[in-house]
Amino acid sequence: MKKWNITGMCQRDDIIPMLLKNRGLDSKKKIEEFLHPSEPHTLPPDAVGIDRRALKKALARIQEAINDHESIVVYTDYDADGVTAGAIMWEALYALGARVMPYIPHRVDEGYGLSKKGIDTVNEQYHPTLIITVDHGITAREKVAYAKSLGIDVIVTDHHVKPEKLPDCLVVHTTKLSGAGISWFVAKEILSTCSTPGVEPGELLALATIGTIADMVPLVGPNRSIAKYGLAGINATKRVGLEALITDAGLMKGNIGTYEISHILAPRLNAMGRLVHAMDALRLLCTKQKEKAMILAQKLGLTNKERQQLTIETTHHALQGVPSFYRKRGDALRKLIFVSHASYNQGVIGLVAGKLVEEFYRPAIVVSKGDAISKASARSISGFNIVEAIRTCSDILVAVGGHPMAAGFTIETQYLSVLRERLEKFANESLSSEKLERTLRVDAEIPLEAVTEDLWKAIREFEPFGFGNLEPVFATRDVTVDDVRLVGSDGKHLKLKISNTMEAIGFGLGTVYGELKPGTSVDIVYTIDMNTWNGSRRLQLKLKDIHLQ
Repeated sequence: MKKWNITGMCQRDDIIPMLLKNRGLDSKKKIEEFLHPSEPHTLPPDAVGIDRRALKKALARIQEAINDHESIVVYTDYDADGVTAGAIMWEALYALGARVMPYIPHRVDEGYGLSKKGIDTVNEQYHPTLIITVDHGITAREKVAYAKSLGIDVIVTDHHVKPEKLPDCLVVHTTKLSGAGISWFVAKEILSTCSTPGVEPGELLALATIGTIADMVPLVGPNRSIAKYGLAGINATKRVGLEALITDAGLMKGNIGTYEISHILAPRLNAMGRLVHAMDALRLLCTKQKEKAMILAQKLGLTNKERQQLTIETTHHALQGVPSFYRKRGDALRKLIFVSHASYNQGVIGLVAGKLVEEFYRPAIVVSKGDAISKASARSISGFNIVEAIRTCSDILVAVGGHPMAAGFTIETQYLSVLRERLEKFANESLSSEKLERTLRVDAEIPLEAVTEDLWKAIREFEPFGFGNLEPVFATRDVTVDDVRLVGSDGKHLKLKISNTMEAIGFGLGTVYGELKPGTSVDIVYTIDMNTWNGSRRLQLKLKDIHLQ
């Protein structure tokens, strides 16, 4: 059972003011900026946290490289944020006449970010005088120095947390945007200096939106601007690769929101980098050939199915190992989950770590164990900065990077047991029992009669929803169950009719079916949805939790 953290109670006319207040929107200016965010193209560097002087120097170096016909390599990451960032930067520079090629490292052979092997490869293939990193590079001080020793300049564009010592090169950095967001910002600045037929700014913004939503950066401020305007671009896209990706996923333009991107489109882009190589994902986004686009989209779809199955199998194995390895006397689960195995594929360990967090609500680290070197991914819970926790063990790590909620690192296998002990000790000292309690944040407790189509329409003004701007959640107490049944092919979902007026669907809540019967009084937490079926529209509640009285 989850603990409900209800902000307050309110009646119909007070709901929208309460929602605004809950988001820290306490002035007319803040409310206006939230409800009507600025068009992204109008945002200055200061608004997105980018240093103007650093940006100016980077743009000048890029323009110099274009003018002098230098060989440029856009060196990107292999996830959805990195791939979209790479597509944006490559396409913008190519349109300006640059001699530019994209490069994506292999997850297993080269690992994340710049590596000596990767630098040697691009040097051998393209003989660049300039490497532009997208979605990585801020921690690659030694690798940047190595590139410079070969006569290659480096411009780092990145949004990850800065280390103590920055690489000795031009850096365009902010934590306010995704990797794709920074790439788009740099691209739009350099494209603004000249006429570039063939480059549609809205199409580049659409790619930035995919990266922004996929990387789960907070959808507030400039990210809200990118997502709001970029979603319109996605739903009107003429980019053949994006159209093919949408079609193969069974979606339709006009109906694509943050959910469709984060749960359906982005996983397909991610799958290539997880299991094979991400270059085909980038090729799909950039191709202008419809037939090639459909072939690539189908390839991404099939690879994603393989990724899903591998994730299920690995998660099952990891779950089996947790109880026997991590339960102390009294069956108290330790405050941090740490599992490792030689069979774990590096491409899915982050997803498995996320599944363990869902199951046990503790920070989780999953390690792909190698003979000499092991790779790991970590996911966390609110209130526990996982990347900083891992960095307390930097003396025994090869490399580490990430965010407060997600991180990755490389370690010599011989130090795994020492690392586990140190991180468990750190978590035990840092995490209180309160932080380990699942809490469901509720915007307001309201009467059921306040749920109207007018309220549903008003809530739409808060879109797009996502990390940092969650869909409004409400609670209503003492409602009567008039009808209850199980739905879905596996009977895991709950369908209710309550108080003779409203239908409700509870995905994954079928476990309480046996405790409900007509006439039962319950307290519910939900979001408000509009169910459209066969041309008819009807309000329904999407249950997030239910408490029996």
